Amino acid sequence: MAKKLSIRGKDIRSIGYPEGPVIAVAITTMEKHYKHHSLDNALQVLKEVRESPATFAEDEVLGNIAKMLLPKPQLDGAEISLNKEGIPFNVFGREFIEEGAMHQMYQASKLPISVAGALMPDAHHGYGLPIGGVLATENAIIPYGVGVDIGCRMCLSIFDIDPKDLETREQYFTRELNEATLFGGGKEFRYSSDHEVLENPLFNQLPLLKSLHGRAIKQLGSSGSGNHFVEFGLVTIKDQDDVLGVPPGNYLGLLSHSGSRALGANIAQHYTKLAKSKRRLPGEAGNLAWFLLSEEEGWEYWLSMNLAGDYASACHHVIHAKIAKQLGRKPLKMVENHHNFAWKEMHEGKEVIVHRKGATPAGKDVLGIIPGSMTAPGFIVKGKGEDASINSASHGAGRQMSRTQALSKITHNALKNELEKHNVKLIGGGLDEAPFAYKDIHQVMGAQQHLVDTVGLFYPRIVKMDGGTPKLWRNKKGEPLLGE
Repeated sequence: MAKKLSIRGKDIRSIGYPEGPVIAVAITTMEKHYKHHSLDNALQVLKEVRESPATFAEDEVLGNIAKMLLPKPQLDGAEISLNKEGIPFNVFGREFIEEGAMHQMYQASKLPISVAGALMPDAHHGYGLPIGGVLATENAIIPYGVGVDIGCRMCLSIFDIDPKDLETREQYFTRELNEATLFGGGKEFRYSSDHEVLENPLFNQLPLLKSLHGRAIKQLGSSGSGNHFVEFGLVTIKDQDDVLGVPPGNYLGLLSHSGSRALGANIAQHYTKLAKSKRRLPGEAGNLAWFLLSEEEGWEYWLSMNLAGDYASACHHVIHAKIAKQLGRKPLKMVENHHNFAWKEMHEGKEVIVHRKGATPAGKDVLGIIPGSMTAPGFIVKGKGEDASINSASHGAGRQMSRTQALSKITHNALKNELEKHNVKLIGGGLDEAPFAYKDIHQVMGAQQHLVDTVGLFYPRIVKMDGGTPKLWRNKKGEPLLGE
């Protein structure tokens, strides 16, 4: 078997490449697209690109390297004006969406780089793009169009285990959740897990990523705070679906929701600051500052964003692998998806950058998970490939109360009664994540019936979230509703 290409930064610098992000781009491109070529052959190609970057600027593979070698246009620092009229965008579930989110989407639609947009039925106010906002741009990436928690995602493992075990062996499953991951804003493991994502060469090639590597190692497999969770529940599949490939029946499910931890947050903050300094936008539109992908900073962010997405995925896989090992079973099926990310996709015959900030990819036959709340069901969905939503759907039920409102309006007794009503045991979690703080997931799903098909349901039973240990409530049988 031929040896795969391995190329180092000093090899590329030796043929005259300048120090900077172009080195990382060149390594990534050559090891992916020229992996079966010799080192001498690969360096000769790179030398030709360096000597005549304009010749290769439109090349499908080498263009990203070439564009970074072209002379950079000088910016005069003047404020960029928004278009007077925004591009039209489609709104799904308008009756569920607050005005703040609508206003933010109108702002985004006026950017000179905007091509198409859509607003999902779970949308609410955020920073930059609204949460639940989808925006397609031309050759441009908006860090706050992706969000702070880059690659935040869902992951569901379906096990051929009788879900009744969740009641008869509740303590066992509770222990597994407590031992499989770690919740809390800055929490780190004492002992790290192994995963190939930690060996990504970008950690040594980009100074920002290099500074974050040590923390990324210690946080791999952790789950963060806020609305992140890991939970066991009942999966029901009513009808055979060839894409899902799981026979009808009831199964035990493991569902997790979290993102890229400190790695993604620091990437988002660093590049948002750079984007805002490079392109000044008026007023509240300032958070929508962008990079062109032909700019060094833009390609740096693109590479870093993709690494953060891979890291988020790895965190889920570490958690699921730990629990699968303890269960002694491999999952019948794993379904997963990002919902804070940007993708290169085709829209109306043209390649665009699709930002989905709190939106689920829903291309034709693409599987995903749309969760409800700690007591409401999650939906296993299959995309219909609807152009009107830019192949997107909601990423959950969406908040109808801010955290502050929830803490002031929701009582512990109301949460206790809701947990008992739905036979859910909660480990951690606070009033700010109570089901009442969220929209009705059934109404939200009703507003996007022509965007996705439901191929299965997940009903939470044992839910692990961040939060101080609450009072140990018990149901009428004296059984605990909340873990200690």
